[in-house]
Amino acid sequence: MALMHLRVVAHAAAFVAMIVGASGNAFAQPVVSKPAIYSCVDPSGKRITSDRPIASCNDREQRELNADGSVKRIVPPAMTADERTDAEARERTAAAEAANKRDALKRDRNLLNRFPNEAAHNKAREAALDDTRKSVKISEARLALLASERKPLMDEAEFYIGKPLPTKLRTQLDANDAATDAQRSLIQNQQAEIIRVNALYDAELQRLKKLWGGAQPGTLGTLPPVDAASAPGKTAGK
Repeated sequence: MALMHLRVVAHAAAFVAMIVGASGNAFAQPVVSKPAIYSCVDPSGKRITSDRPIASCNDREQRELNADGSVKRIVPPAMTADERTDAEARERTAAAEAANKRDALKRDRNLLNRFPNEAAHNKAREAALDDTRKSVKISEARLALLASERKPLMDEAEFYIGKPLPTKLRTQLDANDAATDAQRSLIQNQQAEIIRVNALYDAELQRLKKLWGGAQPGTLGTLPPVDAASAPGKTAGK
C-alpha cells in the first residue's frame, strides 16, 4: 500500500514538472515584433503600401499603420534643401532666444542678490568710479607739472627768435610736448571710461527699479551693451 502511494506521488510530481517546464518554455519564447506598415498615395494617384518608408512618397506625407489598419503616426514629407536650411535657421534662432532668456534670468537674479536697494547700487557705482577718478587727478597734476617745466624752456627759446634752437633745448621742448599729448590722451580715455561706467550703472538702475517694483526676473529682455558713445549727455564727474 505504501509502495503504491509512493508511485502515485512520483507520477504526480513528474506531471507537475512537465506542466511547469512547458509553461516556462512558452514564456521563454521571443516576442516577434510586427512589421511596420506604411501607406501613401503616389504622385500618379496610386495608393502604395509597404513595410518601410516609401521613397516615391518622400515629397508627401505617409501614414504608418497599426496591424488593425488604424493610424499609428503621420510621417511628414521630407524637406527640400531650402526648407531644411530655413528649419535649421529657425532652430538656431530659437536656441539663441532661449539662451538669452536664461542669461537674462540669471543676470536679474544676480542683480537682486547684489543690490537689494538703491543705496547698495549707488555705493557700488562710487566704488567702480573711484580708481578712475583718482587716475584723472594724477594725470591732471602731471599736466600741471609739465606746463610749469615748459615755461622756462619757452623763456629760453625767446632768445633764439629767428634762429635755430639749440639741439638740447629743442629736444627738451619736443619731450615736453610728447608727454603733454600723452597725458591729455590718457585723461580723455579716463573720462570716457567714467561715462561708460555711469551709463552701465544707469541702465542697471532702471532695470533694478522694475525688479524691485515686482517685475519677474528674466521678463525684461536682455541688458543692452553700453559704451561711451551710446551714453550722450553724461558728465565725467557724476
